[in-house]
Amino acid sequence: MILDRFRVTGKVAVVTGAGRGIGAGAAVALAEAGADVVISSRTKTDLDAVAARVAGTGRRAHVVPADLSDPAAAAALAQAAVGEFGRVDIVVNNVGGTYPRPLLDTTPEFLEEAFRFNVSTAHALTTAAVPLMTDGGTVVNISSNMGRVAGRGFAAYGTAKAALAHYTRLAAYDLAPRIRVNAVAVGSVATSALEVVVNNPEIKARMEADTPLRRLGEVEDIAAAIVYLASPAGSFVTGKVLEVDGGLQAPNLELGLPDL
Repeated sequence: MILDRFRVTGKVAVVTGAGRGIGAGAAVALAEAGADVVISSRTKTDLDAVAARVAGTGRRAHVVPADLSDPAAAAALAQAAVGEFGRVDIVVNNVGGTYPRPLLDTTPEFLEEAFRFNVSTAHALTTAAVPLMTDGGTVVNISSNMGRVAGRGFAAYGTAKAALAHYTRLAAYDLAPRIRVNAVAVGSVATSALEVVVNNPEIKARMEADTPLRRLGEVEDIAAAIVYLASPAGSFVTGKVLEVDGGLQAPNLELGLPDL
């Protein structure tokens, strides 16, 4: 059965930024596909709610509250998985994000912070997990369509996500054939990060009109892509960035920043 190739029964996944949004959706989807999960973010109450959803699938969740802007905290999750479940097979580097800021207000420190939060954390967890992936494994990085298209105000975020996309290609080449590394380039998804948009009918309608598929993404759209890349269904895929963005070829949210 082809659907069996999308199962990860008996595997253990680590998902960062798993308290809500894409991270929470990924954790629950991987559990539904058969994995136990280590979930981490800053807020324990959010993680406990996700853990309850995981338990509802019949799988187990290990909650690790942590400030994942610290690469060392991200790296520690690999050992946490082995300590709790005896193994680690799947890493989903979802934590990240950076607020928009005009280019001339983007200090070197702000740019470096964006790189650390979006790239260094992923590298730290990946390099900590790979030696523990004794049966092989998969890494899925969450990038963004802003890593390949240009929009005002996204110099730090877009640069960091572009770096994460190319990091994916480079890491895949280094770690083949035993470890697969892929990424999902996410478009506009209706999560709490876009709460202002989702709750503003005018802005939401404009963004939908500027998206070829005429809607915002749902968490499940991204979670399904993650399961594909992490499972045997994606076993012949590595070093690729899967664009799950509704067909965007340009930003669908303009911040209205003026010319110089």
